[in-house]
Amino acid sequence: MYSLSGDPGRETDPMNIIHILPEMDEGGVERHVLWLANELAALGHNVTVVSAGGKLEAQLKGVKIVHLPVHRKNPLTALYSSVRVARIAKSEKAEVIHAHSRVPAWIAYWAARMAGIPFVVTAHGVFSNKTAWIYRPYRKAGRVICVSSAVKKTMESFFGNNTTVILNGMPETNFSWKGPADGITRFLFIGRLTSLKGIQDLVEVLPGLDGDWIFDVVGDGPLFSSLSARIKELGLSERVFLHGFRDDTDRWLSECSCLLFPSYTEGMSLTLARAVQMGVPVLASSIPPVIEMAETEEGLLPPGEKDVWRRTLQGFMEGNSALSRFSPEKIPTVKKMTDGVEAVYAEVCAEGEKK
Repeated sequence: MYSLSGDPGRETDPMNIIHILPEMDEGGVERHVLWLANELAALGHNVTVVSAGGKLEAQLKGVKIVHLPVHRKNPLTALYSSVRVARIAKSEKAEVIHAHSRVPAWIAYWAARMAGIPFVVTAHGVFSNKTAWIYRPYRKAGRVICVSSAVKKTMESFFGNNTTVILNGMPETNFSWKGPADGITRFLFIGRLTSLKGIQDLVEVLPGLDGDWIFDVVGDGPLFSSLSARIKELGLSERVFLHGFRDDTDRWLSECSCLLFPSYTEGMSLTLARAVQMGVPVLASSIPPVIEMAETEEGLLPPGEKDVWRRTLQGFMEGNSALSRFSPEKIPTVKKMTDGVEAVYAEVCAEGEKK
């Protein structure tokens, strides 16, 4: 019998839960699991996080940590990890396995069958590979949690009819937007440096801007070296700064003039959600998950349209660009997100008992 902790004053049966994700380094999936695992543990559940490790593990509280090569896209390695996870599930009397990302989904699928328990998968984004067999674990999962309606709508034909939407929750912050203290326009990008994030487009449009501006880039990724070289080629080294990974992104958001969010695709961005939560001015791509978070499509920009972005950035500095408008009320708390996930666990476990 599984009860829910969402209602105040109601008794809760602790559950034994295993989360699997590729790594615990910086990223949206990693932050999501960090906040979810910590909240579940705070509610009294016994939580184990299985990954290949990473710096965010230090922030897990009251959570058991297991290192396995679950990040490797190798069938034999995945099978080995599945056997290990199944053993952990049996020894800890786990009631549910929760996977994040595609390789962990396969591992959870096999391990859950070996251990005789249900599993759940969270889809954190829209996947480019639409080969049907890749998503077999999603179709066999007790539930697929989609972090936005856009993910559910785009991927439901590949996942099946077992999907539900639970928006990413955000923890509280002591910061609010105040803008730069020096009067200079400070554009900000926070995120993984990949082509899907659109950061390369921003670098190309900056030489065409007039006025006094700085562009701070916070994050790391495969484009770091090529972006650094391109910034030097364009003569922007004194105006564009690659700061790498930083763990104080709320401070950067509070002190910028505007967050730039030029992504081509997303699930539901935690950076964008935090900016909305803090009241930061935003210029963002017109893509389905962003539209879902916005009050209106007015002010959203087509991803990859460099001339549009250049004109809009120039207009922002001159005070005549319409900013994207978002509603902070659309951003749930971590507690609300966790209550929804906890309810899914209870449902799939109850369904498993009936079989």
